[in-house]
Formats: sequence, structure tokens, C-alpha cells
Amino acid sequence: MVKLSRPSLFLLLFLQAVAFYSAVSQPFIGVNYGQVADNLPPPEATVKLLQSTSISQVRLYGSDPAIIKALENTGIGIVIGAANGDIPALATDPSHAIQWVNSNVIMYYPSSKIFLITVGNEVMTSGDQNLISQLLPAMQNIQNALNSASLRGKIKVSTVHSMAVLSQSDPPSSGAFNPTLGDAMRGLLGFQRENGSPFTVNPYPYFAYQSDPRPETLAFCLFQPNAGRVDSGTNIKYMNMFDAQVDAVHSALNAMSFKDIDIVVAETGWPYRGDSDEVGPSIENAKAYNGGLISHLKSMVGTPLMPGKSVDTYIFALYDEDLKPGPTSERSFGLYRPDMSMTYDVGLLKSSQAPSTTPLAPTTTPVTPSPRPTLGWCVPKVGVSDAQLQANLDYACGQGIDCGPIQPGGACFEPNTVASHAAYAMNLYYQTSDKQPWNCDFGQTATITSVNPSYNSCIYAGGSTLPSRETTTKNNANPNNVVLWWRRLWCSTMWFFLF
Repeated sequence: MVKLSRPSLFLLLFLQAVAFYSAVSQPFIGVNYGQVADNLPPPEATVKLLQSTSISQVRLYGSDPAIIKALENTGIGIVIGAANGDIPALATDPSHAIQWVNSNVIMYYPSSKIFLITVGNEVMTSGDQNLISQLLPAMQNIQNALNSASLRGKIKVSTVHSMAVLSQSDPPSSGAFNPTLGDAMRGLLGFQRENGSPFTVNPYPYFAYQSDPRPETLAFCLFQPNAGRVDSGTNIKYMNMFDAQVDAVHSALNAMSFKDIDIVVAETGWPYRGDSDEVGPSIENAKAYNGGLISHLKSMVGTPLMPGKSVDTYIFALYDEDLKPGPTSERSFGLYRPDMSMTYDVGLLKSSQAPSTTPLAPTTTPVTPSPRPTLGWCVPKVGVSDAQLQANLDYACGQGIDCGPIQPGGACFEPNTVASHAAYAMNLYYQTSDKQPWNCDFGQTATITSVNPSYNSCIYAGGSTLPSRETTTKNNANPNNVVLWWRRLWCSTMWFFLF
């Protein structure tokens, strides 16, 4: 047996700790793959499209065998669904549940990475009392069928809820389930706690804006700089509607003593087109919402009541579905068109660059343009709150700039603070825009400086050219950041191997 030297052992522990940290800290981006359409590309072509993006999970509303088969051996996680119409048979006949699992799961697993089954969609707010009473037995029979196939813990069982299961959601700390659903909801949550399955819900800031179409509400919904909203129950300032809605669900779970159940966002999105009487749909708004959401999830900042944890989220939707009834907006949520071209760019492509079109400035009151671009670097003003900086960060990264350097492993990830990450993103947004003063406004929370903020290998674009590595390291390196990084890694290493 080879005996490792002390330096070699430390290096091994160091690398294992880094690998462990990276594995558990990466958020995923999921997408809903609906099929209410007659013009969608073949599943094989869609799989190639997905593999060209950072989308790592797909939610199906059913269990289309062609799609599940096309996804095998890709590593893409799959959520499959049992329709509302399947619930009565699944609830009353355990053998039917076994047959359903055999046909839709066993036949493909594990080559196709199925990890969650959703039984029904928004059943609890359907008003159908018979269906509501049959939901839990159906979920139990599916779970029992999975257990019989030795898949307990490998594939979870849940059901998807609309936000209407809450009777109270504003402020978020007052979140509560509709009391008329009390017993049924408690039974579902007890099942989910016992089996470790998530509470899946569909928050849509878009609908919140439709009910309150003020400019300040739009900015709050689109992850754009705004004044924020203070929760009177906790004195927490919320900077975006997504966090407020998710935390309202968390509060409702907590009120029923089920706060340990994880929350998964099964659907959320924003339409890029609508009828003339619809408030909110536009390319700009859809891009701002989905881009800001993706940036927010990747930042791993979490929500105020669930900090430091990215909520698993599925964007609605992969494609437009041209056969869906209702207003035009219902058929206009797709990130991609049926010909697989992008509807708008939110940076999902693995090889994507910043969009060629100039993004909208994050202010509604631009100052008078100067005749020539202003040189220098855009940085936050002193005293700006972390909540406002997080909003600026979400907005900037949501405009298609490359925020990879402030992700784990990136050259500018350390120091891992909102202030540092926001400074990098705000400056990069400014540099890739027109370099006019209003591109560095961010609701009057930023300013232009002639002092290069680069440090170590973290290079801020600025001036007339990128600063050289030599100049940056010599003049702007912050050794305290390096010391902090090593201290954190040492603590992580010791924790990982002691526990």
C-alpha cells in the first residue's frame, strides 16, 4: 500500500472537498415540455436542442414513450405525469397503478433518468371534490408500485398545485393554505414528508402583475431595480415577486408544521406576445423575467426565508403550443419556436454570447446622453443594501451578459458576496451596452469610477480596452480574498472528512 506524504494527502483532501462542494452547490434549470400542438419537431431533434443548452431537467405533462425513449442515456432528468383523468383508476385499483408504473417507468428506467412522478395537475383547486378525495389514494398506490419495484427513494411521487391553494400570500410571512383544503392538504403533506417528495407549485409573477399593472409592480416582477416591498410581519424587504410567492408557500407549509418539505417550482414563465387587451406580454418583459429568474437561480442566494438554496425550477415552456385554447398569451410562452430557433436569448445555449441587440437600460428616467461613451468602470455606490444589489445582479445577468466568472469555480466567484458579484455584473452590463451614464444608473445605486476594480485573476472590462493581467495583479490584487478562500476550503475539507 502506497503511503501518501502529508502534502499529497492535503492536496487529495482539498480536491475532494472542492469536488463535493461543486456537486452539491450547482443549481439546475428545468423546462416544461408541453405537447398541445401540431407543429412540434420530433423528440430526437428536441433532445439535440436540449443538449446544446444548460437545461438539465425536463418536465412532461404525460409520459410520451417517444420522448422518454429519446432522452435515454442523455443524463437529462425527467419528470413524468399521470393526468387528472388517470386518478380515479389509480386510486381505486392498485393493480392499475402497478401496470402504469411498469408501462411508464420500469420499461425505461434507469436509461431514461426518471426521478419524479406528478399525479394530477392543480387538482386541489379544481373544485371537483371526488377527484380531490381520490388524489392521495392514487399517489399512495403509485408509491406502493414503486416500492414493489425497489424504486423507493429513487423516484418520488408528488402532485402539482396552483398558487390558489393559498388563501393568503401577501405579505409572504402570512402565507396560509385555504382552510377548506385543510384535511386533504394535511394528508398530502403527511404522505410527502413520509416519502421525502417535494411540494410542487406554479407561481406566476406575470399573473400578479396583471392584477396590479403599475410600473413599480412590473419592475418588482421582472427582477429589475425597484424600491422593494417590506413584509410587515418580518420586516424583510423583498426585491422580486418570485421570492415573495415562493416564501408565501414556505410560510403556509410552516403554519401546518411541514416546513421541512422541499418546494419545487413546477411552472413559471412570462408570455412574449398577447392580445391587445392583455397587460404585460412582450418580448422585452419575457426576456427580462426569464433571464432574471435564471440569473437569480444561478446565484444560489435563495429566498429571504430559505437563504443559500436555489429552488428547483421549471420554466414554462420549451415551445409554444399552438392548439391551446384561450387568449394569445396562452400560446406564447415558448423559449423556442417550432423550428427550434430562439424566441429570445436568455443565455441558455452552452456557447451563447451576449445578445447582439442592446438591452433596455434598467431605469425609466435616463439622464441626458453624452455625445461620446463614458470610459471607466461601473460600480455600486457605498451604502447600497444587499437586497438592492441582488436586484441589480439579477437584472444585469438576465440581459444575456456572461456571468460565468461569478459562478462557482469562476475567476471572480471569490469573495462570494452579493456586493462583489453585483459589482462585476453591473460593470459588465455597462461595458457591453452603450457606455452611456444611464447604462450605469441602476436606480441611482451605481456610479462610474476611474479606479480599476480588478483583482488577482478577476478582470473587469473597462476603459478603452481590457486591463492587462500584469497591471491588474500588481496594482489591484487583494490578498485578503486569497486568504479567505484558503480558510474556507480548509474548513470545508475538515468538515467533509470529519462528518
